[in-house]
Amino acid sequence: MIKKFLFSSLIAICTLSAAFAQTKTKESGKELNDPDNLASQYFSQVMGVAVDATSNLKLYKFVYEWIGTPYSYGGSSKKGIDCSAFTKAIYDKVFNTTIRRNSRDIFSMVDPLAKDDLKEGDLVFFKIKSRSISHIGIYLGDNRFAHASSSRGVVISNLNEPYYSRYFYKGGRILESFKKEFTVE
Repeated sequence: MIKKFLFSSLIAICTLSAAFAQTKTKESGKELNDPDNLASQYFSQVMGVAVDATSNLKLYKFVYEWIGTPYSYGGSSKKGIDCSAFTKAIYDKVFNTTIRRNSRDIFSMVDPLAKDDLKEGDLVFFKIKSRSISHIGIYLGDNRFAHASSSRGVVISNLNEPYYSRYFYKGGRILESFKKEFTVE
């Protein structure tokens, strides 16, 4: 008799726990079996960006597929790519927008932004040992950005790292007039 009572109690507790967990999941607005939510969590962990900052899964998937691609000045393929070609490829494939080929020309297409105003998909520009813009990347959120590093290839770095903090010039968001002019149909 006691075994039946304990077994019945255990089943009741498990049922209530499952119902409570299901209610909590629905309240949070994100189902556990929602593929976009799972992808957001995965990219968040891999790239070091908060889950709530990973709204553009196409962007994170694209960056993830290119991580580790070697750097090659003037390159534009998975065999080797430079920073501006990587950024150009992101804008072509993810944002369906054609931008210019080098970092200085791309800067002429943006509305300059301070570091604190950056949003996912914005551009980050650097003056590395130069008076002019010499490096570009794409902002992912939480001070993280993807770029083709001349020493490490396609990587994700932090704007607060002393090296990047030292050479950071400005952020930028592509101006609407350029989006219309250069957008691929």
